[in-house]
Amino acid sequence: MLTRRRFLTRATAASAAVLAPRAGLAQDDAPRVLRAAASRAQIAPPGYPETALWTFDGSLPGPELRFMQGDRLRLDVVNDIPQPTSVHWHGIRIDNAMDGVPGLTQPPIAPGETFAYDFALPDAGTYWYHSHAQSVEQVERGLYGPLIVEEPDAPEVDADIVLLLDDIRLDQGGEVAEPFDSGFDRSHAGRIGNVVLTNGQTAFSREVRQGDRLRLRLINAANARIFELGLQGLDAMVVALDGMPLAAPEPAAERLVLAPAQRIDLIADVIAGNGEDAFVIHYDRDGGYAQATFPVSAGTAAARAPVSALPPNPDFPITLAGARTATLLMEGGAMRGLSGAMFNGERRDGRSLAEAGMFWALNGVVGRTVTPLIEAALGETVRIGMANDTAFAHAMHLHGMHFSEVRADGSLGPLRDTLLMAPGETREIAFTAHNPGDWLLHCHMLSHHAAGMGTFVRVT
Repeated sequence: MLTRRRFLTRATAASAAVLAPRAGLAQDDAPRVLRAAASRAQIAPPGYPETALWTFDGSLPGPELRFMQGDRLRLDVVNDIPQPTSVHWHGIRIDNAMDGVPGLTQPPIAPGETFAYDFALPDAGTYWYHSHAQSVEQVERGLYGPLIVEEPDAPEVDADIVLLLDDIRLDQGGEVAEPFDSGFDRSHAGRIGNVVLTNGQTAFSREVRQGDRLRLRLINAANARIFELGLQGLDAMVVALDGMPLAAPEPAAERLVLAPAQRIDLIADVIAGNGEDAFVIHYDRDGGYAQATFPVSAGTAAARAPVSALPPNPDFPITLAGARTATLLMEGGAMRGLSGAMFNGERRDGRSLAEAGMFWALNGVVGRTVTPLIEAALGETVRIGMANDTAFAHAMHLHGMHFSEVRADGSLGPLRDTLLMAPGETREIAFTAHNPGDWLLHCHMLSHHAAGMGTFVRVT
């Protein structure tokens, strides 16, 4: 298998895979087709063959879908891969029937079949779309892309740049490594790739000018990798998390942590000089690498106006008093293990669960059942206390609604849809149950979800 170090030493500054052209749709346009099908792209270094993938519309990542807030998305998704599939519109607060979760909100799209997605886009922000069927394999093979919803009164910037971060595990022949159901991946940190990508490229580069103001939309599409990022030659403010605007911009921290499925919007001024490079840097145990490079040409060094907050999205105020409450205990995985748990309606011991590829439990239950974690009436506040009693991190994602973390002093954090839970950590989230339906709550380390970490919230 390729190692990341070996790959980096052989990689060149060019890549055949690029972010696909924008595919914007006006509100009154007829549905367009988004096709999931086999394709190939040059991911491994020269000398290796192109890698066989499954992608949307033949590109890695899939086409950038860009709309205005309030538009309707109308897409006929055609399944030309040999497995059932679906599309989840990650972070968008939409009708439950359009959420794209097989067995919960829709039947899977069988090979050769088509499913019509049609919904309004109430929220501006940075989102993404991805397969939600056999997602450990299908997302790894390339079935994902960016979904951008622009504000009617968007901030003035010189460039609006999507940086879709991913990793992929290749074998020695440059193909996507199998198997996808490894017991090690399922019971440890998840499927971590040995090749890191930005917009489908191993060496992403975009020319900018000194003094440019950039909007950088960072999306983590990796199966399990937690990206730790830094900036060089860029003076940046964080303006949104998981698509939701902050009440006031905040200076970007020295290190930005982006868990699987999370997004960060930055407004960044280019402070590197003419002939220099600005960088988004990815840090891992081996050091720092250029995740994205911005060669800088002559411009102006004049100071820019302070960064203003983005326009707020529709608000559903959270009232903590009188909220419905639930707890979510995460158990299992390597180094802790499960002595036993409920699975498919019966009590199973740890060995039996492991033989079935199940290593994680939520409240003593492996996998999603027909019983919700909590049921709330429309408009009620829900509070969920979450405890990670495992040796690994988990990126917990709620579909259909955004939540705030309840801080120790009782104040509310910014709205998010995915929360990174460190080993041994206890956190609490709260949200207003404003969107009727059954909404998945699961770990977005995709191997963990496949191995038991999923439940749902019912809003009636």
